[in-house]
Amino acid sequence: MKKIKKPKQKHVPIRTCVACREAKPKRELTRIVLLPDGDVVIDKTGKLNGRGAYVCRRRSCGEEALMRGALARALRVSLSSGDVDELQSYFASLPAPPAKIEAGP
Repeated sequence: MKKIKKPKQKHVPIRTCVACREAKPKRELTRIVLLPDGDVVIDKTGKLNGRGAYVCRRRSCGEEALMRGALARALRVSLSSGDVDELQSYFASLPAPPAKIEAGP
């Protein structure tokens, strides 16, 4: 009797948003990196060297991560005002959550 081989399922790395603590596939999150030279940058590729923290691609999560200090805590650094300004402008460019439609009487 011949064994039937099943196709291998590809491993999907899961990461947790530092703001909402929701676990999602790595590709659905934005990675913020503390580079070895001390700069904090947004990692578009997800492969830069350095300490990374993940945030959902929602404006609310980005703002919450900065406001509560979760991003600075995850990167183990105190963010400079320049870093905060750069991150705030990036998070402001992300889509806002859809407005809730309330049912009428």
